[in-house]
Amino acid sequence: MSAVAGLLAIREQVLAGPSPAATEAQHAKGKLTARERIGLLLDEGSFNEVEPLRRHRATGFGLEAKKPYTDGVITGWGTVHGRTVFVYAHDFRIFGGALGEAHAQKIHKIMDMAIAAGAPLVSLNDGAGARIQEGVTALAGYGGIFRRNTRASGVIPQISVMLGPCAGGAAYAPALTDFVFMVRETSQMFITGPDVVKAVTGERISQNGLGGADVHAEVSGVAHFACDDERTCLDEVRFLLSMLPQNNRETPPVETTEDPADRRCEALLDLVPADGNRPYDMREVIEELADEGQFMEIHERWATNVICALTRMDGQVVGIVANQPQSLAGVLDIHASEKAARFVQLCDAFNIPLVTLLDVPGFLPGVDQEHGGIIRHGAKLLYAYCNATVPRISLVLRKAYGGAYIVMDSRSVGADLAFAWPTNEIAVMGAEGAANVVFRREIAAADDPEAKRVEMVRQYKDTLMHPYYAAERGLVDDVIDPAATREVLIRSLRMLRTKHADLPARKHGNPPQ
Repeated sequence: MSAVAGLLAIREQVLAGPSPAATEAQHAKGKLTARERIGLLLDEGSFNEVEPLRRHRATGFGLEAKKPYTDGVITGWGTVHGRTVFVYAHDFRIFGGALGEAHAQKIHKIMDMAIAAGAPLVSLNDGAGARIQEGVTALAGYGGIFRRNTRASGVIPQISVMLGPCAGGAAYAPALTDFVFMVRETSQMFITGPDVVKAVTGERISQNGLGGADVHAEVSGVAHFACDDERTCLDEVRFLLSMLPQNNRETPPVETTEDPADRRCEALLDLVPADGNRPYDMREVIEELADEGQFMEIHERWATNVICALTRMDGQVVGIVANQPQSLAGVLDIHASEKAARFVQLCDAFNIPLVTLLDVPGFLPGVDQEHGGIIRHGAKLLYAYCNATVPRISLVLRKAYGGAYIVMDSRSVGADLAFAWPTNEIAVMGAEGAANVVFRREIAAADDPEAKRVEMVRQYKDTLMHPYYAAERGLVDDVIDPAATREVLIRSLRMLRTKHADLPARKHGNPPQ
């Protein structure tokens, strides 16, 4: 056999995997193989594998007799929509995808390559954690991954796709990345599994009940996206990548659109009720403003009182932060503040302009919120906005009360442009609450306290809460026709495209925790 023929035979063995039985077992669980997943993620025929012939060098516990090629992880680069993307994928068919020394070194190398090349990194996770037979060496491998995740943070987009189990310390790698995708029924994440939970606390719970996709998408907020199957999941990853830049030195890709920049949004007049107490779906507002009505919501099912979404206006990628009146009347609470703060930081890191849509009655009151640290959690959102140097535009649709108004990118914290609809009410608090505080003595002393209260509420509204009060004082740049909102935003974003702002020289800030 010639040398080339020998090489081809080895490559065939590498591509085939450990055995047909192992592949069948993977498919029987409703899961694709690592190479099938890479094939769905990347453009057809674009994958370039790195170290496919790597083998471990561990001994003991029978490892010396089992040295499969790739050592249970496939690494390399390819393209998504024609742009370079680096990827590593655990191969559950080999050692259950468990991480050993050689396995970790392959991941370290591809992470270093992604950082050096300035291109996104996608991890397809389907592993059983550290390889127990290799002991502390395997744990050190995780440390190297965590260090690189941190070094790459805010430099290149990092996306974790959970396609199987992820337990113990291994769960911290996805938590350090920008986005986490999970697939229902087949992927789980937890620090301590159901058996340990039962042994320590006596609680009985399944793997999915403890750390499944829906739990992390709705309850913990660990997962940004939960999908029904792997193909849908990987399609969503491709779509997300199409809206992100390659690195922090570039801007997101621009797409041509046939949606006119000056398209009037007459539907907005009916979508948003003038009565500030009536709910509506803010997603419909975003849909009206976006090119072709398309947007990608981040953390759709967690902290639903605030919406974070990526969309395009005039072909340019824009990050949207918006209160959702359909959920808790759109108030800010602990989870909503954390969700929005991290999204603002993400957009700022990757040069994505921010548009903030306000309809916020304030922060959620309550003992649980105060004891849970709403002060420091709310300050995270304030810090994120104050620290952001990307173009920032805020728009008050209806009400914007108290500290929540300030925190949601008001002019005073650095918004480049602030607009409002004619229905806006910007104030310290709602008129009724304010009147009860300011005029409490007059109301108490009146012959008809209720009539006096109504009169004082009207007086407060007429004096401090009319739609042009903030504009008259320069806190709002203009009060605009709701139907012209898309045109106004696009014109403003065009002007701000060349914005440049420097932060003070420092090693890094110390954000609220």
